[in-house]
Amino acid sequence: MTVIIDGTAGITFPVTAGSASAVQASSGRVLQVVTAETSTNTSTTSTSFVTTNLTASITPSSSSNKVLAIVSAEGYINGTNTSGIYTLFRGTVAGTNLGNATWGFTNLFSAAGAVTGSISINYLDSPSTTSSQTYTYAMRSEGGSATHINANGQKSILTLMEIAA
Repeated sequence: MTVIIDGTAGITFPVTAGSASAVQASSGRVLQVVTAETSTNTSTTSTSFVTTNLTASITPSSSSNKVLAIVSAEGYINGTNTSGIYTLFRGTVAGTNLGNATWGFTNLFSAAGAVTGSISINYLDSPSTTSSQTYTYAMRSEGGSATHINANGQKSILTLMEIAA
C-alpha cells in the first residue's frame, strides 16, 4: 500500500478496487514548516520576560489558517524557593504572550540548589493574517536567580507549522 504525502495537495490515499478516486485530506494538513535552533547558553536574572534569542518567522498563506508552535528546550535554574518561567510570544517580548501573562506556559522550581528540566510547549495559534508572524521563546526569573536555557550545551528548537483551516 502506497501513501503519498504532498504539502501542496494534502495526503493522497491509494485507490482501492471499485472506488472512483483517491481521497484527499483538506483541512488540518501541514502547508509549511519552519525551524530555528540554538545551543547558546542564554541566561537572565530579570523578573520580566526576555528573549532567549530563539525566534522563527512564518507567513501564513490564508488568514484562516493556524500556526502550530512547538518548543523543545532545556531549562536550568539555581536558587532557593525560586522559579525560571518560560513562555512563547507572537512577535517580540513586547508582543502577545501566548501563555499566562505572569506564569507563561511552564516553569522550573528550585526549593534549594540547581534544577535542570526539559521545557516543552505546544500551542495552536490563530494569527488571522497573511502577514509574516514571528514567534519568540522567552523566559524570566521569578525571584531574581539566574534562569537559563542550554546551560550545559543542549540544543533548543522552535518549530512552526502552518496548518490549513
